[in-house]
Amino acid sequence: MSNGIKGFDFESPVIELEEKIKELKNLGESENIDFSNEIKKLQQKCSKLKKDIFSNLTPFQKVYMARHPNRPNSTEYINMIFGDFIEMHGDRNYSDDKSIVGGIADFDDDSIMVIGHQKGRTTEENLMRNFGMARPEGYRKALRLMRLAEKYNLPVITLIDTPGAYPGIGAEERGQAEAIATNLKAMAGLSVPLVSVVIGEGGSGGALGIGVGNRVLMLENSIYSVISPEGCASILWRDASKAPEAALALKLTASDLYKFKIIDEVILEPLGGVHRDVEFVAKRLARSLKKQLDELKQMTAEELIQDRYQKFRQMGRFIDGSLQKSKKK
Repeated sequence: MSNGIKGFDFESPVIELEEKIKELKNLGESENIDFSNEIKKLQQKCSKLKKDIFSNLTPFQKVYMARHPNRPNSTEYINMIFGDFIEMHGDRNYSDDKSIVGGIADFDDDSIMVIGHQKGRTTEENLMRNFGMARPEGYRKALRLMRLAEKYNLPVITLIDTPGAYPGIGAEERGQAEAIATNLKAMAGLSVPLVSVVIGEGGSGGALGIGVGNRVLMLENSIYSVISPEGCASILWRDASKAPEAALALKLTASDLYKFKIIDEVILEPLGGVHRDVEFVAKRLARSLKKQLDELKQMTAEELIQDRYQKFRQMGRFIDGSLQKSKKK
């Protein structure tokens, strides 16, 4: 991870104050001057400012937080939460898509299969990882690993962080839609526990390609939607600048999706985002994963499949209030 805090316009006042505090500390140390009172006042001001800004983020500001350049990626969580990770490569058909990482690891005195979208940290890494946008061979690699997990009765954990599946000509020629559809069908019938976590962006079918879990968790400042706000605004209003309105309408935040029972749990982040205390969030996520897996391990293979089926069948159901009133009459 990058050590420097990069930010967006709405968080720049916090970053500027933090830089002033850092400069004052360095000056005090180099000149042997006691600035403790001034530093304390600035820290109090900074804490209040962080609370004011980050406790009232708009949906579109949360989109920015989900895309934050310092936000941890899948391999960083894998290294912090799991032990003895052995990465597995290739789809045994075409190539190894580096925008999907996966392999066997230890978790809570047990072996699991972990699979995740992988973004890069630098421009060079992002080009190698295709900015976390998987091609068909990425989804086929994920499918191969899920089938392997099923063969050896290993729980599967997936980490979702993608703007969407890659829409390039080559990907379409190699069957992008078919690869995702095959994964959806396979995950629906998987006989082992499957827990999915949205750690950043959860974009459309690209996210669902590894996201049909018995339990779906989301980090507080992550997003999960059928389309990006910019894409939605371009389609509905032919104006990408209306993305903030689209973000509000899409109900893509963790709190909205939890309310609608699309997801099962929200993992809270520190003020300012997960990148400000990755270890704290990783520990929270590990506890939640253990809790969810402990519950799912009590189910039989058939119960796991039925549980997953019922979860996704319930999505989108609603009761028309006017219809309900007419029935009462």
